[in-house]
Amino acid sequence: MPAVSKGDGMRGLAVFISDIRNCKSKEAEIKRINKELANIRSKFKGDKALDGYSKKKYVCKLLFIFLLGHDIDFGHMEAVNLLSSNKYTEKQIGYLFISVLVNSNSELIRLINNAIKNDLASRNPTFMCLALHCIANVGSREMGEAFAADIPRILVAGDSMDSVKQSAALCLLRLYKASPDLVPMGEWTARVVHLLNDQHMGVVTAAVSLITCLCKKNPDDFKTCISLAVSRLSRIVSSASTDLQDYTYYFVPAPWLSVKLLRLLQCYPPPEDAAVKGRLVECLETVLNKAQEPPKSKKVQHSNAKNAILFETISLIIHYDSEPNLLVRACNQLGQFLQHRETNLRYLALESMCTLASSEFSHEAVKTHIDTVINALKTERDVSVRQRAADLLYAMCDRSNAKQIVSEMLRYLETADYAIREEIVLKVAILAEKYAVDYSWYVDTILNLIRIAGDYVSEEVWYRVLQIVTNRDDVQGYAAKTVFEALQAPACHENMVKVGGYILGEFGNLIAGDPRSSPPVQFSLLHSKFHLCSVATRALLLSTYIKFINLFPETKATIQGVLRAGSQLRNADVELQQRAVEYLTLSSVASTDVLATVLEEMPPFPERESSILAKLKRKKGPGAASALDESRRDTSNSDINGGVEPAPSNVSTPSPSADLLGLRAAPPPAAPPVPAGGNLLVDVFSDGPTSQPSLGPTPEEAFLSELEPPAPESPMALLADPAPAADPGPEDIGPPIPEADELLNKFVCKNSGVLFENQLLQIGVKSEFRQNLGRMYLFYGNKTSVQFQSFLPTVVHPGDLQTHILRFNASPPLWGPGKQTLRSITVS
Repeated sequence: MPAVSKGDGMRGLAVFISDIRNCKSKEAEIKRINKELANIRSKFKGDKALDGYSKKKYVCKLLFIFLLGHDIDFGHMEAVNLLSSNKYTEKQIGYLFISVLVNSNSELIRLINNAIKNDLASRNPTFMCLALHCIANVGSREMGEAFAADIPRILVAGDSMDSVKQSAALCLLRLYKASPDLVPMGEWTARVVHLLNDQHMGVVTAAVSLITCLCKKNPDDFKTCISLAVSRLSRIVSSASTDLQDYTYYFVPAPWLSVKLLRLLQCYPPPEDAAVKGRLVECLETVLNKAQEPPKSKKVQHSNAKNAILFETISLIIHYDSEPNLLVRACNQLGQFLQHRETNLRYLALESMCTLASSEFSHEAVKTHIDTVINALKTERDVSVRQRAADLLYAMCDRSNAKQIVSEMLRYLETADYAIREEIVLKVAILAEKYAVDYSWYVDTILNLIRIAGDYVSEEVWYRVLQIVTNRDDVQGYAAKTVFEALQAPACHENMVKVGGYILGEFGNLIAGDPRSSPPVQFSLLHSKFHLCSVATRALLLSTYIKFINLFPETKATIQGVLRAGSQLRNADVELQQRAVEYLTLSSVASTDVLATVLEEMPPFPERESSILAKLKRKKGPGAASALDESRRDTSNSDINGGVEPAPSNVSTPSPSADLLGLRAAPPPAAPPVPAGGNLLVDVFSDGPTSQPSLGPTPEEAFLSELEPPAPESPMALLADPAPAADPGPEDIGPPIPEADELLNKFVCKNSGVLFENQLLQIGVKSEFRQNLGRMYLFYGNKTSVQFQSFLPTVVHPGDLQTHILRFNASPPLWGPGKQTLRSITVS
């Protein structure tokens, strides 16, 4: 770039800037600026043609005024005219003005494009660089359309200067980021890869930035860059600081280029060529070895450059995840940074080790640093470092250290920052469930969570503990006893009351034999919290009370007195008032047998992925915590918490070996496409995800809904008199469906699904069984755009099956398009 001669100094501009700086007030500054704007406007409108120097000076003044925050509405044409000058300084000021002030939608873009095209064709490297810089700075789509085809040609041209190649690569990168569709992939793509072998390190650096961006969208087109990048990286890593003097930064050869090359290699899997892979492994080992050497300078710039290469090297090792030796060495190197005096290094080390913990090769090595990480969780001053320490503890947790890590996180939770408490609560809940061999420990952990950080325990957490307690007979008595003791605390969080109300309402009879937890004592303890709770919790407690009447008949009079109180029957809240009235009537009118049927114990919940895990994934964001999804470690003792046995059905108590979080389950099949005809097309029976994924009724919803007064389709119907079912003759039975066996086979292991579907009709089935009684629901869906009329399904019962059908409810003979109708069959 040509040097600016001494005569090019603009004295008028210097005087104007000095006057602005000497202004004593804002009003004086505006007055001086307005005076100068009037002078410049008169000069531009004057009859006398201005020379290039004057135009340059006045355009510089306008640019300075704009940078002070004032609007400029003239002078653009004069700046465009400067582009046609053959003097570097005048052309430079013209491009500078255009880059800063000209809008991408300006009417002058065509004139600017013509000037840029002339400069690109001039073969003057200085003018070409100015033009390329302007294209990159403006970056408008119109400029991209005009020059996207020319810039690659300049980039790979054999006679282009090194400075022009640098500018062309970065300009093309800017256009590609702004409008990827404008940059054509062609012959130049293969040639641009060879720029990695260029002698000029600046060209290589710019080319690596461009290739890294391009290969993310078109990896196959740039696959040949792997060997060239490894070769260039090897030469840099093995060179001495004196070999690349112009690109050595505080005794570190070409640190920026090294980092870019390492990032480029992370866009691809490990090299397939054994020679290339061996050379790359040698480079990575060299970087790890140099990290152990004593520093060549005490300057912070030296350590920053050295550590930048080291951390990017570790990121590449983690990305490949195929070299156990390198992974362990990387872990040991990061372990040294955990106690470094520099906070940023400790943060980066914790963050990288979170990823290393998910690798089967380095997980054990990461676990050796557990004491250091726990100490960081307790003593770090920076909250972001403490959060990374909590993330690492979560990632390194397995069955061998789960109790230690959970106890430390619970202890930290008492003093944790409010911003990260909810996330820690979710992680503790997940770890306690995932690695619980003894579910009494799991119950203790969740109740401690509620006690320590009740405000941050979301519904998903206490819903989940209720599901697990309901599904496991071996922990129900312990849970009832533990929650009863927790409720005796003077200050009890409302979430504890909810959990206690549900568990005692279901399993309070298991501890009723102890005089200290007799039925009256249980009721009195719960009712003492009633007036302190929200409406939703009071509604749950009312449901607990009616459950108590079924479990403990001796409390019936006391509970009816509570329900009959004016504060309940005339409650301002409609929900509480309705529950009080209906529960009081139910307890007064229904017989003991009917009451026992309506208020029977909740059935086990179907096994599904934990909603706590789903919430943590949403909170962390996509790709933020790889430790959430890995199917790693603990290949031994696979029969506990994640064994390979099939999950038990919901008609029996699941064993502790059930995979509670679903981490090892195969991904569900994609949901069928939803036609535009109506809402029928969401298949509520399929195992695949829908647009609104549902985890089914929450324990609270199921607990409350079960206690609604009996309707024709309530559990009361199980005790109804058998109704005769139609017995069609053989001539009434339609032709068999060819795939009937295949459709029926999928119901061997599950209780619901789509039984039959074609263009007209969808038939789904859902079944549930309690002791010797069962019910099957048949859902018929109209997939057409017309109304079904005279629809009469029949049930075929060969042999003596008719004697087992107690009731067959008829469906309506007609229903509209896109609608569903339901029939139920009660069997014994």
